[in-house]
Amino acid sequence: MSKPSNGGLRRIAIIGGSRIPFCRSNSIYAEKTNLDMLSAALQGVVDRFGLDSQQLDEVVAGAVTSHSKDWNLAREALLSTSLSPLTPGITLQQACGTSLQGALMIGAKIASGQIECGIAAGSDTTSDPPITFGRKFSQRLVKAGAARSAKQRLRAFKGFRPAELKPALPANGEPRTGLSMGQHCERMAREWQVPRSEQDRLAMESHVKANEAYDSGFFDPLVVPWGGAARDNNIRGDSSMEKLGGLRTVFGKGEDATLTAGNSTPLTDGAAAVLLASEDWAKARGLPVQAYLTAGRTSAVDFVNDEGLLMAPTVAVAEILQRTGLSLQDFDFYEIHEAFAAQVLCTLSAWESEAYCRGRLGLDEALGSIDRDKLNVHGSSLAVGHPFAATGARIMGTLAQILEAAGSGRGLISVCTAGGMGVAAVLERVE
Repeated sequence: MSKPSNGGLRRIAIIGGSRIPFCRSNSIYAEKTNLDMLSAALQGVVDRFGLDSQQLDEVVAGAVTSHSKDWNLAREALLSTSLSPLTPGITLQQACGTSLQGALMIGAKIASGQIECGIAAGSDTTSDPPITFGRKFSQRLVKAGAARSAKQRLRAFKGFRPAELKPALPANGEPRTGLSMGQHCERMAREWQVPRSEQDRLAMESHVKANEAYDSGFFDPLVVPWGGAARDNNIRGDSSMEKLGGLRTVFGKGEDATLTAGNSTPLTDGAAAVLLASEDWAKARGLPVQAYLTAGRTSAVDFVNDEGLLMAPTVAVAEILQRTGLSLQDFDFYEIHEAFAAQVLCTLSAWESEAYCRGRLGLDEALGSIDRDKLNVHGSSLAVGHPFAATGARIMGTLAQILEAAGSGRGLISVCTAGGMGVAAVLERVE
């Protein structure tokens, strides 16, 4: 194991990412599983960086919507690739922050000298949801399976009613509140007075920028055609304010409802992965470094008691800035996950609010505004989609490539998650 020199921490190199195209649920990947997609994303990293048959220190990956059979998902996925089977896999889940959190965990181990390299990844499908029976019938099946005689098996079904066979579908809502993420975000939009027109404009810009990025070849090294898809199938290059303005609201009714299918991310299937390493490991293999992971932070808000469900990234970013001594304006690029256009706009408004920054973040003044021309420069989740656990790795791989193309600079990542959490990170590239 390589130890940090002089008792310090080593730099965390981001070598680069790879992903499969993201596709709307129940479309091209309707027959694919999390294991299929995650294996493909990992293999993309293996192929891109010449890791065939190599033993890595670890793969950290996960999925949010998963089956019980996926309990060892990371390990099973890497065993489906051409990586050495001696590579350990760690399955992780932190809602939409899963793969970014995986990168932070790998990065911390690289910095401290515990490991030399690792892949952070995530996969999600809502086309293949885990459909189960209700608890009562499930318990009957368990008792029947443990029975030692036909009489005991029959006894397990005593009092059975056909209604018990009704399947239990995954709920798209917060267990603590019973509200969906969209309903929570609708409340945030009202609280921060974010008009629909601004949400639609952000959505339109995301689609246009993502479409241009594909046309320019930016995504060529990052996105590997797979499963019948060559590019993300949610992108609408002809998106316009007129088209978006004609959509009905979906998470609320009345004049104050603003969230539509157009300014919210669609349910999406897909997977993404990113390779991190020490500089020595990368140099020994002739792999250039795209950027460095220099800071990370995870935070949470009390959304059960009326804090905005998706406002935790405001806290995570504020804490990163305090710990690094950076200001919000010290970045050349901002990658803010577009769970909903309203979430991004609420976050920007909160950072500009002196009352919020003083009262909630404990700061002396507002963090201020950012240059919107530096925000999600190649589009983000509203356009490309959001397979929950894959988004963090997608964003990190994208931002690292943006910084490599720029030659130098600093980028900020902000990802909101279910459960009122947020994950943030800082990437840098020095000339």
